[in-house]
Amino acid sequence: MSKRRVAYYYDPDVGSYTYGLTHAMKPQRMRITHELVSAYDMLPKMHVLRAKRATAETMTRFHTDEYIDFLSKVTPENARRLTYQGTRFLVGDDNPPFEGVFEFSSISAGGSIAAATRLMEGQADIAINWAGGLHHAKKREASGFCYINDIVLGILEMLRYAPRVLYIDIDCHHGDGVEEAFYTTDRVMTASFHKFGEFFPGTGHLEDRGRGPGRGYAVNVPLKDGITDESYKNIFEPVIDKILEVYRPDGIVLQCGADSLSGDKLGGLNLTMQGHARCVQYVRSKNIPLMLLGGGGYTVKNVARAWTYETACALGIEQDIDPNLPWNEYFEWFGPRYRLEVLESNLEDLNARDNSLDKIRDSVLQHLSELRPAPSVQMQDVPRENLAHHLGLPNVRGYRPIDDMDERLAQHARFVYNLQNESDETHSDSEGDGADSDASSARPTARGRPARKTRGSKKRMSIITSQYFDVPRAPPDLDDGEADDGDGGCGHEAWASARAGLPAGATRKRRFFQSVAEWDPVKRVVTERERAGVRAGEEAFMVNGGKPRARGGARARTRGGGRSRAREKVDEDMDEFEADGDVEDDDD
Repeated sequence: MSKRRVAYYYDPDVGSYTYGLTHAMKPQRMRITHELVSAYDMLPKMHVLRAKRATAETMTRFHTDEYIDFLSKVTPENARRLTYQGTRFLVGDDNPPFEGVFEFSSISAGGSIAAATRLMEGQADIAINWAGGLHHAKKREASGFCYINDIVLGILEMLRYAPRVLYIDIDCHHGDGVEEAFYTTDRVMTASFHKFGEFFPGTGHLEDRGRGPGRGYAVNVPLKDGITDESYKNIFEPVIDKILEVYRPDGIVLQCGADSLSGDKLGGLNLTMQGHARCVQYVRSKNIPLMLLGGGGYTVKNVARAWTYETACALGIEQDIDPNLPWNEYFEWFGPRYRLEVLESNLEDLNARDNSLDKIRDSVLQHLSELRPAPSVQMQDVPRENLAHHLGLPNVRGYRPIDDMDERLAQHARFVYNLQNESDETHSDSEGDGADSDASSARPTARGRPARKTRGSKKRMSIITSQYFDVPRAPPDLDDGEADDGDGGCGHEAWASARAGLPAGATRKRRFFQSVAEWDPVKRVVTERERAGVRAGEEAFMVNGGKPRARGGARARTRGGGRSRAREKVDEDMDEFEADGDVEDDDD
């Protein structure tokens, strides 16, 4: 096989976190995979990188400010209060508030974003981040062991460079979080091959094909228990071929969830290591920029085997590696055979009973043939970073005055947010307090299948049991004593309303614009202006944390002056400011 430039992202700290001793998800599997990759001497053949961890601001490209602020604060001690007794953010027992959850999520997201950037800038042909692939996380809620959806963040980064991106998911579970994020756009096509039925997350029906402009760009291939390598190949390759013919993506993201392997604790499929890796080999052969991500996989030793072999597939050396495992720190884990293999079990292939796989393949291919030619989008180059950062002066900032246009935009943003809040409240009221709303959410549609569950539904499914459970209702009031644990909360708890002087029973309305999160750049700018005593319309230049310098009472905007005049005045002042010697050049 031809050689590829492979970038391999790994953070040594990723294996140090734990969901809990009895939890099915084990972050240590990434460390074991890395040890095997190193033992097979693959690291010198790749560009090994440690990605910069994603900041809270970067995560809000997809997730809500409120949710990211929550993740940055939550601990096992204050989780009960910050989740409103399990009614928001972390619903159920699948997603525990373990120590370091925000840092763990930032490693995963940072790796996928860095991999996307390196891939799209042409510095690599294949980028690998086995710590990524957390495809269940929603915009404002954790789900299925996933807190931050690094896949969505990575794809959003790729869309800055590419008109179209293809996402392929071979995890045993449906990639509902990624599909939901791009359900209404044609710039991302999602293709998920997953087990379907009474199985988490309960989505991914064959007829779920997108909505609006994204109609037809969500492809779902539902499978039954026990699918084998040959059956998987017979449906995977024709569907991918048709997608590439119709969609012509500029980049591909392949989520390699290893819970579709035989013998997984939570999966029900019957793929061998070679059958699973054949998907990687096939997509690699198309010579399209490819990002490989991790995902599910709960039999740890099989996960490490599969991802090690697929790393070799990315390098094109899978035929050269020894199936007998070399000595490594975790060698004893792989007994009694100590081989790089995952064998097929005797599980019956239910897909072969009624020839259902052929019907699904024909239906998917028919839907794809009905799509229009590859959609296009007007692209234009945008700055990747600000000038100060490019020059190595990240602390030097010159802020222009906040003018009428800025104020009107802020007022409009608040207006739109208030409308959204009112819509959410109306939707919540319409759901009702009884069982009628729950029954209606599970009522079959005209096609005879369960209705697609929305974020506002009052039921969730557990990834461990694949059973639905009721979301507990938030108590009408919380104990005031719970507020004294050193955390300010989110600002709209019952005790916070009491402190704000609101009447009994009244709750403070949630406002993202009044968040105390200091990572918000807009909030930081406003805070600095307020501390410096600068009013709207005045000029302030803060250099390296210095105080604003007065300009003889000059205003940035006169009554009859225009925007261009204010801009000229600001530029002149900046020139004078630099001439005063406050900023030193690095020429000498």
